[in-house]
Amino acid sequence: MHKLCNGKVPPLHTDVMDEVDRTMIDAISAAKDKITILLEEYKFRDALFEVINLARSGNQYMQKKEPWIVAKRIAADDRPLTIDNKTDQQLIDNCLHICLQLTANLAILVNPFLPFTAKKICYLLKVVDKILDWENAGSMKLVSVGYSLRAPELLFRKIENEEIEKQMEKLKAAIEVKGEGNKVEGGSDKVIGNREKVKEEIQFDDFAKIDLKIGTIVAAEKVEKADKLLKLQVDLGFETRTIVSGIALHFKPADIIGKQVTVVTNLAPRKMRGIESNGMILMAEDASGKLHFVHPTQAIDNGSGVS
Repeated sequence: MHKLCNGKVPPLHTDVMDEVDRTMIDAISAAKDKITILLEEYKFRDALFEVINLARSGNQYMQKKEPWIVAKRIAADDRPLTIDNKTDQQLIDNCLHICLQLTANLAILVNPFLPFTAKKICYLLKVVDKILDWENAGSMKLVSVGYSLRAPELLFRKIENEEIEKQMEKLKAAIEVKGEGNKVEGGSDKVIGNREKVKEEIQFDDFAKIDLKIGTIVAAEKVEKADKLLKLQVDLGFETRTIVSGIALHFKPADIIGKQVTVVTNLAPRKMRGIESNGMILMAEDASGKLHFVHPTQAIDNGSGVS
């Protein structure tokens, strides 16, 4: 921008736009819709990937347009300004105008993930932070023609290896301290499971309020439009209950039919995805995050109490 357009936002010459320009503009508009849907579905990693993908497309767009090569062509022509030379400058203007609008859009789209970076982009473009409102994403009018930009700066500083090593040492030290804190008081080397600490003490009467019974899963199916949920039918001996459980990422429905499980039977009913769940399956989580059923070591009658 500072080398080819005197640091000012150039106009967009629609009469010399080509298919590559239009494809880039369409990609900017489409990205907002994709990322909005992903954020609403809590798919944050996928949303961030789409932001990065749009930035990558912008880089490819500039590489195709090569405005620096066009500028050299103009400089090499010692003839008076001609229509061809004017067209060449218009090609440069269009490329850099679209790239500036793209950069402003990236500030909006990256704001949920890197808010300080988004504000720095606004600072360099000399636009107010108000453009970061999500509704502005997809617009090609975020920066005004003729407006001056600030001097360029790197968005991110380089992190040297020495700094990384220093932080790694701090992390190792913190892990060691945490390991010491997980030991039982009184000098024992026994570690409390794979968790940092146990919860607050309760009285026996608090525990006695929980009604735990053994049941058998007699049917299981995925809950529509819910990646983590299974709808289970659990035979408790005295009745069969519907229980919605967040274990779909760990178990296939067909694999758990016939499994005996421990159920909290007096938990207040709760609706999940429109299905009323009447109980909760107890699960144990290992150090890798994998879930395991809490069940008796051998089959017993459904409805048997756990105390």
